[in-house]
Amino acid sequence: MYENQALISTQTGKIYYISEYGDSDDLPDDIEESEDYIDIPHKYELDLGKSLVFDFVSERIPDELDKVSHIFRRKGAYSRYKALLDHIGLLDEWHNYEDTRQREALLNWCSETNIEVFG
Repeated sequence: MYENQALISTQTGKIYYISEYGDSDDLPDDIEESEDYIDIPHKYELDLGKSLVFDFVSERIPDELDKVSHIFRRKGAYSRYKALLDHIGLLDEWHNYEDTRQREALLNWCSETNIEVFG
């Protein structure tokens, strides 16, 4: 979340990526101080982290809620969670659910931020 950043130009709509690992795009000189660039929120800022997992589990496999809660008490939870979903045949459904919810959240953010989305 803090290693990478994406900004959108309010003038052109172009998205710029900044990474602590040095693989950033060619950035405009004024990107740090200009108000023409808006930070695109990370999925956790849009409440699309663990709460999204529990929404999915509650809707699709409520009998596994205790097991998933236990999984998320330790490090490496997402890989174990995905292994569980793969084992019960719901991994593709999870990916579709996650993609749909992320798209909805980003479209809502764009609307609230007055960013027009085409396509």
